[in-house]
Amino acid sequence: MSSDTLAQTPATAKTPEPADAPRIVPRRRFGQWAAAAVVLVLLGFAVNSVLSNKAFQWDVVAEYFTSDAILRGLWLTLWLTAVVMALGFALGTLLAAFRLSANPVLRAVAWGYVWLFRSIPILVQLLLWFNIGALYPQVFGVKTVDLLSPVAVAIVGLTLHEAAYAAEVVRGGILSVDRGQIEAAQALGLSPGRRWWRIVLPQAMRSIVPPAANMLIGTLKGTSIVSIIAVNDLLFSAQLVYHRTYQVIPLLMVATLWYAVVTSLLGIGQYYVEKRYARGTERTR
Repeated sequence: MSSDTLAQTPATAKTPEPADAPRIVPRRRFGQWAAAAVVLVLLGFAVNSVLSNKAFQWDVVAEYFTSDAILRGLWLTLWLTAVVMALGFALGTLLAAFRLSANPVLRAVAWGYVWLFRSIPILVQLLLWFNIGALYPQVFGVKTVDLLSPVAVAIVGLTLHEAAYAAEVVRGGILSVDRGQIEAAQALGLSPGRRWWRIVLPQAMRSIVPPAANMLIGTLKGTSIVSIIAVNDLLFSAQLVYHRTYQVIPLLMVATLWYAVVTSLLGIGQYYVEKRYARGTERTR
């Protein structure tokens, strides 16, 4: 072979395929495309129905969406959610420590607490706390009716309920940390506090954050149940308006849209928090 022929044949030249080599044809997925088309058509009908149905009264929705009464109810809902989550996870972390303790009494008490408050529906718990004055008319010489306002009842009832679930979330996160990590930290002479903050907690957060975020969103929506005890949250504020104007559907849509907006924002925050604690793992890809 001459040098000219070699020059015209680069090392990266593609080897010609045999004439009878089979041609690879992508598989045609007619079923998937048909299902997608049907779903899009149904979704279009649903969206058109919602937008064109005059019973929704979208002009009324726009009028009340940023009204003072609705915004005050939204603020109380957000404040109540933040307080309940903070107190619930503080108590839940303590209960999780009891569940993991070597003390059988602490383990039994924590297990009983979790069992009890996960067994009773939250509505029943709120009604029991709201009527606690029938059992204990006075506490420390103060009338229970004066001591526990509807907002205080909502905080107590929701916090005790959320703490039971938070305890299991925190306990599961701690148990997800490999025991060898803790033993390695002990071998390095790290104190228990430093082992917790530097070794256990950062790794446990990868397992804690997703269910904790779900709990946060669930608590946000669950606060709507406090309207049953006349706490002026977002839903109760909407109810006060439509009891006066008889525009039930538009006001319920106002509350629905605000819940959807706040839930979406919390979902975005959850994504970035998960991404931060997943650094160095495959989930960061």
